[in-house]
Amino acid sequence: MIRYFLYRLLALLPKLLIISMIIFLGLQLVPGDPITRSISPEVYAKLSPAQLEEMRTKLGLNDPLALQYLRWLGGVLRGDFGYSLATGGRIADMIAQRLPATFELATFSLAIATVFGLLFGFVSAVRHNTILDRVNTVLGMLGVSVPEFFFGLCAILVFALYLKWFPTGGRMEFGREGFFDRIRYLVLPACCLGISLIATLMRYTRGSMLDVLGKDYIKAARSKGLSEWNVNLKHGLRNALIPIMVILVFRIPMLVGGTVVIETVFNFPGMGSMLMDAISGSDMPVVMIATLIISCAILAASFLVDLFTAVLDPRIRFGAR
Repeated sequence: MIRYFLYRLLALLPKLLIISMIIFLGLQLVPGDPITRSISPEVYAKLSPAQLEEMRTKLGLNDPLALQYLRWLGGVLRGDFGYSLATGGRIADMIAQRLPATFELATFSLAIATVFGLLFGFVSAVRHNTILDRVNTVLGMLGVSVPEFFFGLCAILVFALYLKWFPTGGRMEFGREGFFDRIRYLVLPACCLGISLIATLMRYTRGSMLDVLGKDYIKAARSKGLSEWNVNLKHGLRNALIPIMVILVFRIPMLVGGTVVIETVFNFPGMGSMLMDAISGSDMPVVMIATLIISCAILAASFLVDLFTAVLDPRIRFGAR
């Protein structure tokens, strides 16, 4: 099993290299002086043309493109992402401030979506063709069809402005940075971000469960006298989870992408709002680095798909070469 995971992990390296090359070439095509992405605006403003040329030589900006790429890649691995063209700040500092907020929001949303998506899908499959199943199906279609920003605006209107249960936006109150102090600010954006995933998981869980419940080994388990809940949970849900886990893990990067809209609606200070500001301000270095991070998240999700699938189905890892 360890050999299988190591093989899958090593297979990510060439993909990461190709993505990094594309990002690097994209940075080279960005209009403007490349040195502005490598030094702070304060230092750049104080340098004379001769000093700028000397700085370009020192930073290796006159070297062959392949050598520049290797130097840039080494800087990225050390956390040196360059400087923002709009704010003049270090991109690494911007990401260090914004990424934890997005990770917190995406994790909270994923937990909510996983619990309710699996629960509603399981109940719909067990109570197939009942009123409860039909209601869940209608709600699932609405969750997939209606855009997230609409749910966000409705949630702010009802739960924040009318009922005043939750704040309208932001991440925390001034001077209160504890996790439990931030939960009130996470509930609405996390639920709105997870609605689409809840609907997707519910539909896939229902379909997968109905397929599994028709298998011969389920009939054999019932013939042994096992209780219906034991058959549904132990024999049905466990085997139905294999395709569901694939869908769930592959939706993780989509949660990061979905934060762009939700963070804008709720004024949540995360990577999504930073990316939106960078696109609006034509801050291409920030856009490129954010794209690199999202691409790495997608590759990590593909590795998690292999991991969860192998854990749930031993035939996959035993059949790997």
